[in-house]
Amino acid sequence: MTTDNDVQDAAELRDAMVRELRDQGAIRSEAVAAAVATVPRHVFTPGETLQTAYAPDHAPLVKAGPNGGRHLSVVSAAHLQATMLEAAEIEPGMRVIEYGSGGYNAALAAELVGKRGHVTTVDIDPDIVARARTFLDEAGYHHVNVMLGDAEQGVPGADPFDRVIGTAGFWDIPPAWLEQLADDGRIVVPLRFKGTTRWIVFDRGRSGLVSRAYGLCSFVPVQGAGSHTERTITIDNGVMVCLDDESLSVDAEALRRALHLPRIERWSDAVFDMPDEQMLFLLTNDPDMALLYADQTIVDQELLAPSTLKGVPVLISGDSFAYRAARPNADMSSGYESGVYAHGPAAENLAARYAELLRRWADKHHRRGAASIRYIPKPSDPPAPSPGVVAKRHGTVVVTWP
Repeated sequence: MTTDNDVQDAAELRDAMVRELRDQGAIRSEAVAAAVATVPRHVFTPGETLQTAYAPDHAPLVKAGPNGGRHLSVVSAAHLQATMLEAAEIEPGMRVIEYGSGGYNAALAAELVGKRGHVTTVDIDPDIVARARTFLDEAGYHHVNVMLGDAEQGVPGADPFDRVIGTAGFWDIPPAWLEQLADDGRIVVPLRFKGTTRWIVFDRGRSGLVSRAYGLCSFVPVQGAGSHTERTITIDNGVMVCLDDESLSVDAEALRRALHLPRIERWSDAVFDMPDEQMLFLLTNDPDMALLYADQTIVDQELLAPSTLKGVPVLISGDSFAYRAARPNADMSSGYESGVYAHGPAAENLAARYAELLRRWADKHHRRGAASIRYIPKPSDPPAPSPGVVAKRHGTVVVTWP
């Protein structure tokens, strides 16, 4: 039973969360601040304490696969939701559709569109749809339309939407989204490419979609017809290469032998800074790049560096590989220098190739702003693998730098 004290405590915690999200830069507008201060997030996170419900970086689990398997649905962290809603720039009277329902984000969108607007939230899982409907009603958002459906199909027969928002990790952009997007509409989607996921704000351009902003993020993968199984290759016990959407050929046995050869270190005289942006630059500027992961046992054996625990860009060629390193250097603005660890018979050549990319990043792109990410609907002739080009099922992602 909810008491008056609970209601008061929740209101105070919402206000505190708004202040913290402002301090973090996730909330920048009064409209989003008012929405976050109004929607009772705890209603959508049963089983959580009020304190954890209103923790800005906490993402409560909603549903997992059988036997505690992979996460199928979560309530995204408030920090990420606020950031994406700010990027969406939702205005009163707009028509908004969300793919991936939790209820809370749809309620925030309903606050932003106001009484003249309309919000639809869609999910492929009947349990999640029922849950969202129940909690939206409980919180007073009876007017939000909750639908069972596959994001890949869109909403047949619906009028164009001003904003299309994805709240799951999408490997591609469904053609239905483009067909149902208003001429001046905007798509905000967590898009996975080159083994990482970034939320990207897309506006229409002359030949497809053009990014306005993006940021590193993590979402549960989308289900249904648009789902995608990542291509991963085990190199050794506890060592894996994630190729995702790559056509890169990998000789796992040759790389396993290389792993157990002594590594070489080569340093670039280039600053190590803005690692997330540097990672995107590295992954999209050589078609032979993938992501290298290792577990703690491998790191403890000093076979690979700790950076591999969370994934690091790796350059692969035949029987050799090289990956990003960093070391303290007081002469660098960040206090760290970029470098390369390389293994295998071609270690020297790969290290030189990798170090040149690090120097290009530092010389031409460091602190000059974000990349431009374009999405071009599938052309008649798919492009060959090349720097900055990532082929998808329905189109092509093209990443360029200023």
